[in-house]
Amino acid sequence: MTLQTKFIKNLVAFRKQDKISQEKLAELSGLHQTYISDIERGVRNPSLKTIEKIAKALDVEAYKLLK
Repeated sequence: MTLQTKFIKNLVAFRKQDKISQEKLAELSGLHQTYISDIERGVRNPSLKTIEKIAKALDVEAYKLLK
């Protein structure tokens, strides 16, 4: 499994666990909803800074999204 695949799987799992929509995650992280959607579909590769924003919005440590 690639790092990107692990990240996507963990991102979606944490988001759904918290019952947060892509739109709400976008709002909490300061990103656009279509960007979140693109990340989850593997169309875009987020920077480390973006991963940190998403992790903060999900209230998890960034490394857990990559684990």
